[in-house]
Amino acid sequence: MTIITTTKGPMDTSLLEKKTGGIDDENELTNWVEYWLDGELIHRSVHVHLKKNVAAESIAAAFPGAAG
Repeated sequence: MTIITTTKGPMDTSLLEKKTGGIDDENELTNWVEYWLDGELIHRSVHVHLKKNVAAESIAAAFPGAAG
């Protein structure tokens, strides 16, 4: 029995429909897990792994003479 926090309060995952997905591109690897109850999304967990520092690259590109 695994209990998770949902918009309906704590619930046992065995009572819910589980859906997973993800994105993998040059900038990020993102995975998510969703739990649904009667067609309503009641919980989503997301993990994002940045493959490179996107914010720092865009800031550095704004400086004159920056490579890029």
